[in-house]
Parts: sequence; structure tokens; C-alpha cells
Amino acid sequence: MVDIVKAGGWLMAPIILCGIVAIGIILERYWTLQQKRVIPEDLTSKVWGWVKKDALDQKQIQLLYQGSALGQILAAGLINRDRERSIMKDSIEDTGRHVVHELGRYLDELGTVAAITPLLGLLGTVIGMVKVFAAITTHGVGDPTVLAGGISEALITTAAGLSVAIPSLIGYRYYRSRVDTLVVDMEKEAIKLIEALHRRQESESANA
Repeated sequence: MVDIVKAGGWLMAPIILCGIVAIGIILERYWTLQQKRVIPEDLTSKVWGWVKKDALDQKQIQLLYQGSALGQILAAGLINRDRERSIMKDSIEDTGRHVVHELGRYLDELGTVAAITPLLGLLGTVIGMVKVFAAITTHGVGDPTVLAGGISEALITTAAGLSVAIPSLIGYRYYRSRVDTLVVDMEKEAIKLIEALHRRQESESANA
């Protein structure tokens, strides 16, 4: 393996670095974007139960905010639960934008890795072919061993660049789709809470 890396030339260093970055991002996003970490099961129902029992205080809201991405959004609505619906909705939307940004963290970097590693491989190919033609100019085509170095460098860097780019692109596309799905699910949960709180306010106003 070391010999192959050496044969690929100096461009193997940035390609390997890109591969390490890609693996780190893919593993980190796999951990962070788990369903149970972003949208804990029955969280909205539990929160609504607290609201109905008037058991919701500032400490619980703070714990809810720190517990998950959905918790942050619901906490933003609960802080303004006694205010107008439009204010509560705006607060949820503002918090939602920050949550979406956090869910998509590092994905642009992963997309960049997927984009540049084939170019690095192509650059290695060009450099390798330049060496081949330089060797032909100097030594002619009689000795194949003179040409082997440039050809191997061209092929190895191309293969290495594609080996990093393909899984990086798959990971980027998958996690982008994953974030979109989670965002839609969180919007549904937030809407359920808003509607429930709004109905409660209307009921309390009617009974007042």
C-alpha cells in the first residue's frame, strides 16, 4: 500500500487527506442525524401532556431545548405559548432555521470533497502523462520501464481520486435527503403543537 501511495506522487497526500475528512464527516453525521437523537419518539405527546397538567416550568423547557433538535423547536413555541399564535409561529420558524443549519453542518464540506477529489485525480493523470511524454522525448520508446513511472502515477491518482469521490458523493446526497426528511417531520410535529396550543387558548377564552 505504501508503495502504491508513493507511486501516485505528491498528489496522493491531498487525496488521502480528503478521504480522512470525508470519513470523519460521514461518521459524525451518521451519529448526529439518528432519528432518536433528532426527533425522539412521542416527544410532542409528552410535551402536550405537561402542558395539559400545567406541569411545564422554565427548567423543563430548558431541558427540552437541550435534549434534541425537535426539542429546541418545541421549546421555542412553549416559551411564547401564552402569546399570539403569529408570535409563537415566528419564534418556532426562527429556531427552525438555526436547527436546519445545524443538521446540515459539514455537508457542504463533504460535497466539496466529492467535487475536488476527481479533479485532483485528473491533475495527477495529466502530470503523469506529461512525465511519460518527457521520458519519450528523452529516452525514446524503446525502454518500457522509463514510461512505467508516469503511467502508474496517472492511473493511481485517478483511481484514488474516484475512490474518495464516489462514497463522498453518496454520503452527501444521502445526508442531504436525510436532513430534508427530518425537517419535514419536525415541521409536522411543530404544527401539531401549535394547533393544540391554539385550540387550548380558544377554549380558555370561551370559558372565561
